[in-house]
Amino acid sequence: MIRSAAAHSPWWTGVNRSVVVLVLVAAVGLVGTGLAALALSRIEQDRLDRALTQRTSIIAQAIAAEVNRYVTSLTDLAAAVGAQSQLETAEFTAITAAVDRQRLPGATGLAFVVPARDSDVTALQDRWHKLGSPDLKLRPTGSGMHRFAVLDKSLDNTGNSAGLDLSRSVEAVEAMDIAEQDRRVTVSRTYRLLKDAGLPPERRQLSFVFVAPVYSTSPTAPDLGRFRGWLVLGTRGGDFLQEAVAGAAGDLVAVTLLDGAAGDPIPMASARPNTRLDTSVGALDTTVPVAQRSWNLRVEATERLLAGTDRGLDRIAWLIGLVLTALLVALTGSIVGSRNRALRRVEEATTALRDDIAQREVVEHRLRQRETELVGFAGVVAHDLRSPLARIMGYADFLHEEAFDRLDSTQRDFLARLRKGADNMRVLIDDLLDYATAENRPMSTVPVDLHRLAEEVARDRAADRPAAVEVGELPTVYGDPTLLRQVLDNLIGNAIKYTPADREPRVRVGSFPIPGGRWRCEVSDNGIGIPDRDRAAVFDAFTRVGGSENYPGTGLGLAIVHRIVERHHGDVGVDANPTGGSIFWFTVPEHSRVPTPH
Repeated sequence: MIRSAAAHSPWWTGVNRSVVVLVLVAAVGLVGTGLAALALSRIEQDRLDRALTQRTSIIAQAIAAEVNRYVTSLTDLAAAVGAQSQLETAEFTAITAAVDRQRLPGATGLAFVVPARDSDVTALQDRWHKLGSPDLKLRPTGSGMHRFAVLDKSLDNTGNSAGLDLSRSVEAVEAMDIAEQDRRVTVSRTYRLLKDAGLPPERRQLSFVFVAPVYSTSPTAPDLGRFRGWLVLGTRGGDFLQEAVAGAAGDLVAVTLLDGAAGDPIPMASARPNTRLDTSVGALDTTVPVAQRSWNLRVEATERLLAGTDRGLDRIAWLIGLVLTALLVALTGSIVGSRNRALRRVEEATTALRDDIAQREVVEHRLRQRETELVGFAGVVAHDLRSPLARIMGYADFLHEEAFDRLDSTQRDFLARLRKGADNMRVLIDDLLDYATAENRPMSTVPVDLHRLAEEVARDRAADRPAAVEVGELPTVYGDPTLLRQVLDNLIGNAIKYTPADREPRVRVGSFPIPGGRWRCEVSDNGIGIPDRDRAAVFDAFTRVGGSENYPGTGLGLAIVHRIVERHHGDVGVDANPTGGSIFWFTVPEHSRVPTPH
């Protein structure tokens, strides 16, 4: 029995060694595969973390840049208001003419707020009635110190806040006090705007206001250096965030903006794409400085953050490792190469996005400079040129009415030249103002009967020079009646004016539908016509084409027409009239398919 056991012991030993070797090989394979899978999982997590960190930095820069743009705009407006010797409603309207939702997305309205005690309310209301706001009615809340919005420009068509007492809002009062104390723009804590109380619950957003103190800086003002009030810009948090991070976030991350970097921050707004969140990586928090305060930014990755790159490599490594452990090294090398390529793509995209943001900031800075110059120009023309010109024309009219019979022929000739020159200067100033404000003037959208407008213009123009004006079928469209009347007035007036004196002006106004759901309106004449070489430049500002040198004009009328038609999403052009003269045309969207019968 002993010999039998000894004879069989090598077999058992071999079996045991094979088992041990198999177990060791399997163990080594499993351990190697597990380590590789663990390494790949960490690599993937690192990619997610780095991509999320880079995306968070870009979004924080985009929000900071947007806030700085709001602060700069409000600072410029406050300086322009403070530069007025005595601020009136018309001047406030001219200064804020270029402010709209395109320039300041998310903004609800801009108000000029002044403090007043109970005893000063009536006097303050009477004062602003005299300064150009006869319908202003102050609505005090409680007693003590009030803060009334005496001037207001609504940017979102949710109502006017003029007369509103902002002392009800603790957050707004706190921001105004800080702005006055620090003499710089500040931003309030998050709250719901008073003017939003009448909105449906689903449209109410958590909001905030930018506040800029206004001090008198005009050398001619009697209150030079005195505090006048505040410019308050209401902004809805959700609209602001969507615009600020639209390009930087996309569907790659979800963004939440919280008011307050410590304690219990308030979720102010969020931008969440339809893509599901990636739960394998946690949210990343950072602080964004905003004026004298700070916001907390929370960014969460979605499943598209690393879309297009390899995912789930740890599971692939397990599968391949169980089949052939020897391929693990090659697979790891391939994955590392893929990781580096993915990181390079992310870094290249990040660099391109940062360059794009920098270029956008430069362009926006230049646009702000141009807008500021345009607003200043309009203010100078309206205030510094119109007033003295009105006095000149008034005295000239007085001399013509009261002393004309006592003047000799030379003096009468000089007086006639004076009145004609003053009238030409008035036309130039009006054209310059119309051209400067045609692109940014607030525009209403109401039904406009173009046939009725054309007939009114034709009757008005008949007083300047006898002309045969035929008004054909014209549609009713949606647009701004004042601006569309200006288009017809310029085109019909030019048709009459640029007809030679020895020829009776014959003007026809008509329209017809064109493909694309639009109307083409035409004004044809029998005037001097426009050479082919000049038609491309006839709508440029200050352009006088060949043959028009002997006719009065500023060269701005057709440029104004071009800007107004563009704002109505239409086109404008000029063709030769087969019977002589020109055919000026413009297109407008077809909101009313059947022309109004007349």
